[in-house]
Amino acid sequence: MNALDWLKGGNDAALAKSNYSGRESATDRAARLRMANHRRRVVRDGDAAGTEPRRRLFGRN
Repeated sequence: MNALDWLKGGNDAALAKSNYSGRESATDRAARLRMANHRRRVVRDGDAAGTEPRRRLFGRN
């Protein structure tokens, strides 16, 4: 693999299978983090999630 192969373009699916197999994709990572943040928010706020804005620790509220 040449350092500038990405400039030529080509078959991204084949490149992903050959060069990046076993690695988490950016899409999968974003989905995993979004689910983790959602679970954390549900545990923190419970049933009241989204019904009342949280107060700031510092600020005008």
